[in-house]
Amino acid sequence: MPETSEGTMFKKLSRSAASAAVLVAAATAALAPTSALASASASASASASASASASASASAESAPLSRARIAAHFELPKGQTPENLALAPGGAAYVTFAKARQIAEVSPNGTIRILATLPKPADGGIHTPALGFPLTVGIVRAHDGTLYFLYATGTPDLTGVWRLRPGGQPQRIAALPAAGLPNGLALDPRTRTLYVTDSVLGTIWRVPTTGGTPSAWSTAPELAPTGFLGANGLKIHNGAVWATNLDKGTVLRIPVLPDGSAGRVRTKATGLPGIDDFAFTGRGDQLLAALNGPGQVALVQPDGSHSTVLTRADGLQNPTAIALRGKSVYVTSAAYVTAQDPNLLRAHLNR
Repeated sequence: MPETSEGTMFKKLSRSAASAAVLVAAATAALAPTSALASASASASASASASASASASASAESAPLSRARIAAHFELPKGQTPENLALAPGGAAYVTFAKARQIAEVSPNGTIRILATLPKPADGGIHTPALGFPLTVGIVRAHDGTLYFLYATGTPDLTGVWRLRPGGQPQRIAALPAAGLPNGLALDPRTRTLYVTDSVLGTIWRVPTTGGTPSAWSTAPELAPTGFLGANGLKIHNGAVWATNLDKGTVLRIPVLPDGSAGRVRTKATGLPGIDDFAFTGRGDQLLAALNGPGQVALVQPDGSHSTVLTRADGLQNPTAIALRGKSVYVTSAAYVTAQDPNLLRAHLNR
């Protein structure tokens, strides 16, 4: 990253909350030489010290999770920083490797198969908003095995929603603003609609699975960033679109009205620093959230209260996303700041 861009990123460290500081350091580390990774990691550790000390007394495995183990280890030198994941009925997991610009399949035994590598933008991706490098981000899987995912490059020719059919080649089906950072992705199979969070523009976009021109579904102020990244994780659950805001540490619920438009935003939880993606534990509104900076997974109750259920002691390295299959909980860790052992963790959900 150019000297001026790096300086701008570090100025953000002093202005933002600790959670944002951790992730800005992560972005800087992702672009810096290997020698700078240790420095960024040390800075991030200092920023998150309060969170780390608060969680130090927490059990490595707290109810309702148990039997946490690493299901797959990824290779950091190859850019295998898992940003998001989607699960298949047969036991496979599909992940986006952010820095490598790749879509990969992880088998139940941990074998990794690269399905696609996205083209690198002509400018190298240095104009990607907030981060300065191109990255593959959110991913979902349709019932027919089609994968939909997001690619952010800061260029109008590549930024947007992409599709990968089984055995096919990746294809962009909808362009999104190059000035934004598409991040979280959710699929409503009933209406065949994709929802996308834009972490820079503070917007939730809506796109048909057939592709085409996206529409801004919600631009509510609760989605906006306050210094780094705003709207982030995204799920469709119980008649509403749920999203997180990383900068604000919040979980938001936006009802889908009968005509398909967005209802009034309700803040369901606060005080979750560095919150990234999340997943519901069942039909109710209890959820598990990945706290990227603190290196934790939090259990968030319907009333907004929350507790730590997984920590770095379990193998978390800047967790980014969570998915559930039955009683199995999967958590990706990108190691953006720790620069150690990006992985896929699996734990058991005790119902």
